[in-house]
Amino acid sequence: MSTLPFDRAEFERKAQSIADNARELAALGWTPATSSNFSMRLGDGLVAVTVSGRDKGRLGTDDIMVVDLDNHPVATQQRPSAETALHTQIYRRFAKVGAILHTHSRTQSVASRLYATNGRVRFQGWELQKAITGFNTHESVLDLPVFPNTQDMSVLVDQIDAWLDSGKPLHGYLIDGHGIYAWGIDMAEARRHLEAFEFLLGCELDLRKLSS
Repeated sequence: MSTLPFDRAEFERKAQSIADNARELAALGWTPATSSNFSMRLGDGLVAVTVSGRDKGRLGTDDIMVVDLDNHPVATQQRPSAETALHTQIYRRFAKVGAILHTHSRTQSVASRLYATNGRVRFQGWELQKAITGFNTHESVLDLPVFPNTQDMSVLVDQIDAWLDSGKPLHGYLIDGHGIYAWGIDMAEARRHLEAFEFLLGCELDLRKLSS
């Protein structure tokens, strides 16, 4: 009898959390047409991540697989999303990150196009900036970078590495014409960050419309 190279109970628990949160986010309309992907860190350098092409509104634990930090499937023939490389990059760079959420809400997608030329969305003066860990006052500056879209994940990985290597803080990011990546030490914090960015982006878009 073969032994799995990860703790089955931990996997089942985190796979259930991913599936539950994915269905909730799908109900908000943030994961259209099987888009989006979600993950949680497992022990021993492994990650539980959504299988490619699954309907997030109907996600179950059978739709979650395991990969290593080099994006190789572990103990499965299933195929992860090509964007899994963006998840494992964050886990490698931030040892405390335990969950990553990538969604495609209309607000996120529109904002990514509108601010692509600037290369970032800058939030200032919003009370909800305090929902992002490390921000304790609205009197702060929170930058959400916007990276150019590409089908070559290695190019995106290099762009994100360059941002981090330059010493700039990274709490989440948009991809032009695509969606958002947000994370946290656990699923609850990742959800809080994702929802805060969604709200803040919506506010910025409303201001743009009202001032035009």
